[in-house]
Amino acid sequence: MRNLLAVAAVVALGGAVLAAELKSGPQAGQKVPGPFHPLNINGEAAGKKNCLFCSNGDNPVAVVFARNPDCPATQKLIKALDAAAVKNEKAEMGTFTVFLGAEDKLEAKLKAQADEAKFKKMVLSIESPEGPAKYNIAKDADVTVLLYKERTVAANHAFEKGKLTDADIEKVVADVSKIVK
Repeated sequence: MRNLLAVAAVVALGGAVLAAELKSGPQAGQKVPGPFHPLNINGEAAGKKNCLFCSNGDNPVAVVFARNPDCPATQKLIKALDAAAVKNEKAEMGTFTVFLGAEDKLEAKLKAQADEAKFKKMVLSIESPEGPAKYNIAKDADVTVLLYKERTVAANHAFEKGKLTDADIEKVVADVSKIVK
């Protein structure tokens, strides 16, 4: 009976660990699903629906899908990835953030944020709340980060609302090394 209880405890714990891992978007080793056309807030195509996936081609890219533009941790992540893209300019690293929500509610707020942050490489954009088709952004994911090169995902990080920490941001930025040499 004791062994049976031990096995049941291990199975329950294993299930809890599996349930805790949030998967959102294409995973490491998978191809990025392809073009989509969010409204660009800043950058070369500001004010237009433009394919940032297309603009970056096979270059190394850090893309953030986020639901809350007011989250301080998300803002810190975006600024850190902008700095990483500047640092890796010779590798032609691109970076963009896709806020998932209604254009009319986000556009003015994101314009103000982009102006205040004075991003050098980061492009902010807006896409429907579901995210781009085929990307499978989880509804429970407040932030999903894809790091990819040659249109293949090298690292994926997904966070539920309120779960993105400074240590997580450091890990995401450290993983930029997986897409730039």
